[in-house]
Amino acid sequence: MSDITLSIFSNFDTGGKPSEKSRPERFYHGFVLGLMVDRAADYVLKSNRESGFGRYDVVMEPKDDKNAAVILEFKVFNERKGEKTLSDTVKNALRQIEDKHYDADLLARGIPREHIYKYGFAFRGSECLIGMGT
Repeated sequence: MSDITLSIFSNFDTGGKPSEKSRPERFYHGFVLGLMVDRAADYVLKSNRESGFGRYDVVMEPKDDKNAAVILEFKVFNERKGEKTLSDTVKNALRQIEDKHYDADLLARGIPREHIYKYGFAFRGSECLIGMGT
């Protein structure tokens, strides 16, 4: 993902700060969602839906229960939130997934907790870091 963002994205695409009107998180969200469209045969792709105590960015709900479910949360690096590195941003994204119980609908559907993968995406300009939660 980092190679893609570095070779394709411009700062004009992504915006410079999380507070800008262009809302860089929306740009990254749309880009990743577009990459996932080819998985629509195996997954129901859901974007910005409520689950638990909030609204997740993207969920890939398996059509076949043998496949794992996936929750994605996107964050743009934000020094004002005390983030010093992209790793801090990833941790904040993963913490949000847990704190807001974004897995609630998947668990209610009967998908076992161990079959739900959680990923935090951190972006800063053309940089990207992805981390996996538990």
